[in-house]
Amino acid sequence: MPLDHLWATWRSAYVGRVVDTRTIPSTEEAGGCTLFERILAAADDEGDDAAGVVQRGPLCFTLLNLFPYTAGHVMVLPKRAVADLEDLTLAEHAELWATVRDAVVALKAGLGCDAVNVGLNLGPGAGGSQSDHLHVHCVPRWLGDANFISVTAETRVLPIGLDQARDRLRAAWPG
Repeated sequence: MPLDHLWATWRSAYVGRVVDTRTIPSTEEAGGCTLFERILAAADDEGDDAAGVVQRGPLCFTLLNLFPYTAGHVMVLPKRAVADLEDLTLAEHAELWATVRDAVVALKAGLGCDAVNVGLNLGPGAGGSQSDHLHVHCVPRWLGDANFISVTAETRVLPIGLDQARDRLRAAWPG
Protein backbone atom coordinates (compact mmCIF):
# COMPACT_ATOMS: atom_id res chain seq x y z
CA MET A 1 0.00 0.00 0.00
CA PRO A 2 1.54 3.37 -0.97
CA LEU A 3 2.02 6.12 1.57
CA ASP A 4 -0.67 8.80 1.25
CA HIS A 5 0.06 12.47 1.77
CA LEU A 6 -1.90 15.40 3.08
CA TRP A 7 -1.21 18.40 0.90
CA ALA A 8 0.70 21.22 2.60
CA THR A 9 1.56 23.33 -0.41
CA TRP A 10 2.70 26.27 1.73
CA ARG A 11 5.86 24.21 2.45
CA SER A 12 6.95 24.19 -1.19
CA ALA A 13 8.76 27.54 -1.02
CA TYR A 14 10.90 26.30 1.88
CA VAL A 15 11.60 22.89 0.39
CA GLY A 16 12.38 24.42 -3.00
CA ARG A 17 14.97 26.77 -1.54
CA VAL A 18 16.79 24.02 0.32
CA VAL A 19 16.77 21.14 -2.15
CA ASP A 20 16.74 23.01 -5.46
CA THR A 21 19.85 21.95 -7.38
CA ARG A 22 20.42 25.58 -8.37
CA THR A 23 20.75 26.43 -4.66
CA ILE A 24 22.61 23.33 -3.50
CA PRO A 25 24.94 21.76 -6.07
CA SER A 26 25.02 18.00 -6.57
CA THR A 27 27.61 15.92 -4.72
CA GLU A 28 29.74 15.79 -7.86
CA GLU A 29 29.47 19.55 -8.47
CA ALA A 30 30.28 20.18 -4.81
CA GLY A 31 33.51 18.21 -4.96
CA GLY A 32 32.14 15.24 -3.03
CA CYS A 33 30.51 17.21 -0.23
CA THR A 34 27.66 15.48 1.62
CA LEU A 35 24.06 16.68 1.51
CA PHE A 36 24.39 18.17 4.99
CA GLU A 37 27.59 20.02 4.08
CA ARG A 38 25.77 21.49 1.06
CA ILE A 39 22.83 22.55 3.22
CA LEU A 40 25.21 24.25 5.67
CA ALA A 41 26.98 26.01 2.77
CA ALA A 42 23.59 27.20 1.47
CA ALA A 43 22.83 28.51 4.96
CA ASP A 44 26.09 30.46 4.87
CA ASP A 45 25.01 32.03 1.57
CA GLU A 46 21.25 32.47 2.11
CA GLY A 47 20.90 32.50 5.88
CA ASP A 48 20.00 29.88 8.46
CA ASP A 49 16.25 30.41 8.11
CA ALA A 50 16.28 29.52 4.41
CA ALA A 51 18.23 26.31 5.04
CA GLY A 52 16.34 25.19 8.15
CA VAL A 53 19.25 25.62 10.55
CA VAL A 54 17.93 26.00 14.09
CA GLN A 55 21.21 26.44 15.97
CA ARG A 56 24.96 26.52 15.31
CA GLY A 57 27.89 25.81 17.55
CA PRO A 58 31.60 25.88 16.76
CA LEU A 59 31.66 22.22 15.62
CA CYS A 60 28.03 21.07 15.36
CA PHE A 61 24.67 22.38 14.24
CA THR A 62 20.97 21.57 14.50
CA LEU A 63 18.83 21.24 11.39
CA LEU A 64 15.08 20.83 10.92
CA ASN A 65 14.17 17.62 9.14
CA LEU A 66 12.43 18.53 5.87
CA PHE A 67 10.47 15.27 5.96
CA PRO A 68 9.70 14.98 9.68
CA TYR A 69 8.17 12.07 11.54
CA THR A 70 6.47 14.64 13.77
CA ALA A 71 6.42 18.44 13.87
CA GLY A 72 9.70 19.77 15.22
CA HIS A 73 11.82 16.73 14.24
CA VAL A 74 15.42 17.96 14.21
CA MET A 75 18.83 16.47 13.52
CA VAL A 76 22.02 17.32 15.39
CA LEU A 77 25.21 16.76 13.45
CA PRO A 78 28.86 17.74 13.25
CA LYS A 79 29.74 20.35 10.65
CA ARG A 80 32.47 18.04 9.41
CA ALA A 81 31.25 15.05 7.41
CA VAL A 82 31.94 12.01 9.58
CA ALA A 83 30.24 8.68 8.96
CA ASP A 84 30.98 6.92 12.26
CA LEU A 85 30.96 7.90 15.92
CA GLU A 86 34.50 6.64 16.36
CA ASP A 87 35.72 9.12 13.73
CA LEU A 88 34.59 12.15 15.76
CA THR A 89 37.24 14.14 17.58
CA LEU A 90 36.82 14.37 21.34
CA ALA A 91 35.68 17.98 20.95
CA GLU A 92 33.11 17.06 18.27
CA HIS A 93 31.84 14.18 20.41
CA ALA A 94 31.41 16.41 23.46
CA GLU A 95 29.65 19.18 21.51
CA LEU A 96 27.43 16.73 19.60
CA TRP A 97 25.99 15.18 22.76
CA ALA A 98 25.73 18.52 24.58
CA THR A 99 23.78 19.83 21.59
CA VAL A 100 21.53 16.76 21.60
CA ARG A 101 20.77 17.49 25.26
CA ASP A 102 19.99 21.14 24.42
CA ALA A 103 17.76 20.06 21.51
CA VAL A 104 15.76 17.80 23.83
CA VAL A 105 15.36 20.66 26.33
CA ALA A 106 14.23 23.02 23.53
CA LEU A 107 11.77 20.47 22.12
CA LYS A 108 10.16 19.92 25.50
CA ALA A 109 9.99 23.63 26.36
CA GLY A 110 9.24 25.02 22.89
CA LEU A 111 6.78 22.43 21.65
CA GLY A 112 5.41 21.07 24.92
CA CYS A 113 5.98 17.46 23.86
CA ASP A 114 5.49 14.62 26.32
CA ALA A 115 8.62 12.73 25.28
CA VAL A 116 11.48 12.71 22.76
CA ASN A 117 12.90 9.84 20.71
CA VAL A 118 16.67 10.22 20.21
CA GLY A 119 18.53 7.98 17.80
CA LEU A 120 20.91 7.55 14.91
CA ASN A 121 21.49 5.14 12.05
CA LEU A 122 25.15 4.29 11.53
CA GLY A 123 26.06 2.74 8.20
CA PRO A 124 24.02 1.94 5.09
CA GLY A 125 22.64 -1.26 6.62
CA ALA A 126 21.10 0.65 9.53
CA GLY A 127 18.38 2.19 7.36
CA GLY A 128 19.53 5.79 7.21
CA SER A 129 19.42 7.55 3.85
CA GLN A 130 22.46 9.76 4.56
CA SER A 131 25.01 7.37 6.04
CA ASP A 132 27.99 9.44 4.87
CA HIS A 133 27.38 12.15 7.51
CA LEU A 134 26.25 10.98 10.94
CA HIS A 135 23.31 12.80 12.47
CA VAL A 136 21.30 12.31 15.63
CA HIS A 137 17.52 12.44 15.23
CA CYS A 138 15.56 14.17 18.00
CA VAL A 139 11.88 13.46 17.44
CA PRO A 140 9.27 15.07 19.71
CA ARG A 141 6.42 12.78 20.75
CA TRP A 142 3.02 13.41 22.30
CA LEU A 143 0.72 10.97 24.03
CA GLY A 144 -1.65 9.77 21.34
CA ASP A 145 0.41 11.08 18.39
CA ALA A 146 0.54 7.59 16.86
CA ASN A 147 -3.18 7.51 16.21
CA PHE A 148 -5.16 5.56 13.66
CA ILE A 149 -4.31 7.76 10.67
CA SER A 150 -0.60 6.81 10.78
CA VAL A 151 -1.38 3.14 11.31
CA THR A 152 -4.34 2.60 8.99
CA ALA A 153 -3.87 5.31 6.36
CA GLU A 154 -0.05 5.52 6.37
CA THR A 155 -0.38 9.30 6.59
CA ARG A 156 1.26 11.78 8.94
CA VAL A 157 -0.44 14.94 10.16
CA LEU A 158 1.91 17.80 11.04
CA PRO A 159 0.14 20.50 13.10
CA ILE A 160 2.75 23.27 12.76
CA GLY A 161 4.95 24.43 9.92
CA LEU A 162 8.71 24.31 9.72
CA ASP A 163 9.13 28.05 10.29
CA GLN A 164 6.96 28.00 13.40
CA ALA A 165 8.78 24.94 14.78
CA ARG A 166 12.16 26.62 14.13
CA ASP A 167 11.09 29.83 15.86
CA ARG A 168 9.75 27.99 18.90
CA LEU A 169 12.91 25.90 19.22
CA ARG A 170 15.18 28.91 18.93
CA ALA A 171 13.18 30.76 21.57
CA ALA A 172 13.43 27.80 23.94
CA TRP A 173 17.08 26.93 23.19
CA PRO A 174 19.14 26.77 26.44
CA GLY A 175 21.67 29.52 27.01
